[in-house]
Amino acid sequence: MHVIGAQDALKDAISTFVKKGETIGFVPTMGALHKGHLSLVRKSMSENDVTVVSIFVNPLQFDNESDLTNYPRVIDEDLKLLELEKVDIVFTPSKEELYAEKPIVSIDFGMLANSLEGKFRDGHFEGVGIVVSKLLHLVSPTRAYFGLKDIQQFLLIRRMCYDLSFPTEIIGVETVREPSGLALSSRNTRLSEKGLSDAIIISKGLNLIKEGIEAGESLDALLVRAKAIYDQNEGFTLEYLEAVDPSNLSRVDSYVNLNELAVCIAGYVEGIRLIDNLYLRLK
Repeated sequence: MHVIGAQDALKDAISTFVKKGETIGFVPTMGALHKGHLSLVRKSMSENDVTVVSIFVNPLQFDNESDLTNYPRVIDEDLKLLELEKVDIVFTPSKEELYAEKPIVSIDFGMLANSLEGKFRDGHFEGVGIVVSKLLHLVSPTRAYFGLKDIQQFLLIRRMCYDLSFPTEIIGVETVREPSGLALSSRNTRLSEKGLSDAIIISKGLNLIKEGIEAGESLDALLVRAKAIYDQNEGFTLEYLEAVDPSNLSRVDSYVNLNELAVCIAGYVEGIRLIDNLYLRLK
């Protein structure tokens, strides 16, 4: 496994694989790796000749300075995990390496970034768009892998690559969960045992909605029931619960004529912001 911190060295290494005609899989991360990240890595390795993983805590996508400061950084542990997975290259740039100057150019996702997370995290997706664009240019991957827990991020990146003709296939990978149903997240490490227990309510509400849809119940009624469950749990503070059409992220009140449905949630446990979603392929 090669650990590379400089852009030029990365491009030189990548060019060797490109000349051989080898396929390259790419998994961008912010570190603090868990089983969810490793599921992306394993999928990449099963579908490509070479796998590249990046570890970079991107300051441009944080609108809260304390959130950036408190984001877990455990690079040595991350590298050990990736070495066990036999990853080919790990790109670990510094902030100065990736952003020699503060970017002037921005990426506007339009209406796709105005809903859900975009309403609560000012500039977040613009920051995601810049860093993902830079990384895709540097790695030139055949395929790039993103977790569907961050479904809005996945949909925006997929659209960006389509609109801007990136030659990379963007692949979404199902959310990995604890036996309790809690979605794996680097932020979970900041929760106490009680906090982890309280956070289970997130997936319970989503499961209630899923079961209700399978039984043919109305979406509006299911959202009301789920919100009541969240409001009754003193350890969880709901920020939003919304059902959207994944094709354009517009809010919907019925799933009858949809091919896909996403029910997205964000909230706080012990002051830690957590997100999750229910992504259903209806037809």
